[in-house]
Amino acid sequence: MRVGTVREIKNHEYRVGLTPESACELVAHGHEVWVETGAGLGIGASDRDYEAQGATIKADAATIFDSCEMVVKVKEPQPAERARLREGQVLYTYLHLAPDPEQTADLVKSGVTAIAYETVTGPGGALPLLKPMSQVAGRMSIQAGATALEKAHGGRGVLLGGVPGVMPGKVVVIGGGVVGFNAAQMAVGLGADVTILDRSPDALERLGIHFESRAKTRFSSKANLADSVADADLVIGAVLIPGAAAPKLVSRPMLSTMKPGAVLVDVAIDQGGCFETSHATTHDNPTFVVDGIVHYCVANMPGAVARTSTYALNNVTLPHALAIADKGWQQALRDDPHLAEGLNVHAGKVTYEAVAADLGYDYVPVGQVLG
Repeated sequence: MRVGTVREIKNHEYRVGLTPESACELVAHGHEVWVETGAGLGIGASDRDYEAQGATIKADAATIFDSCEMVVKVKEPQPAERARLREGQVLYTYLHLAPDPEQTADLVKSGVTAIAYETVTGPGGALPLLKPMSQVAGRMSIQAGATALEKAHGGRGVLLGGVPGVMPGKVVVIGGGVVGFNAAQMAVGLGADVTILDRSPDALERLGIHFESRAKTRFSSKANLADSVADADLVIGAVLIPGAAAPKLVSRPMLSTMKPGAVLVDVAIDQGGCFETSHATTHDNPTFVVDGIVHYCVANMPGAVARTSTYALNNVTLPHALAIADKGWQQALRDDPHLAEGLNVHAGKVTYEAVAADLGYDYVPVGQVLG
């Protein structure tokens, strides 16, 4: 199979779909790998590094989209990229379709077979291709929130860890999954006063055992959520419903109960955000203020630490890329029900139930597509 990867064009997105080492693995399996020139510069990988592993460098993304049977990316294809997609081609990347009707319509129209990293499952309902980026985003959320709390950035002027004789800042993490756990871990490490909210008793027990007295846990009822948010200096939105739009848990009226200059970091923004007042921002202009509350809603946070993120991502995406290239996408999905959960769009049909439900498409089960 001819497999290609292109330079990411989303704002300040420096990750790349394939590392030179991943290209080497694909070549060793007998596949061609085409790489757009400069695609790896954001992770410190030159064109020569790819060529040394057997890849072929191409001058532009158009050549790769037009000629490769599978395109491996990181972020959802941008409009110019979507215009190049075609029937019979496999797109393997993060998609986050539920809150993005324009992208979904373009993918449906193109006829492409689109496999989304974020909905590929693992044992016990885990999301192994989302996990490493959730780990990165969770950790970065505290760094971003700490910076936004500085007075120069519109924040309250609170140091999360405090100093001797001064109370630490209060961090509230909504959601105790991978993002929330990693955010709490970083906040606890800084010495902040940390509260984690979740609706799962099992998650609360697990978090309580791990953090012991270093972080508090609280059931995420409406009353508890409102009370915690009102008292917080920094709120991390870390809620996920796989493949579906994130629920709006913090309403605009709740902002009036918060301390002026408090910060909301919406890590769920890729799935539409879990704060009513959220809208996606970029690394160029990461924050905005609503009702005196600073919002940080960058949709590709891990892109800022591209080398760490790319290698962590490739560790989990490469085995599936190899399976698709070796067997063809249909057989690879037949052989691996977890990978089959990643199929979101195929030949003009929406094959992921939550996306179909959120955007009003007819749902076509993956089993029906695979025959």
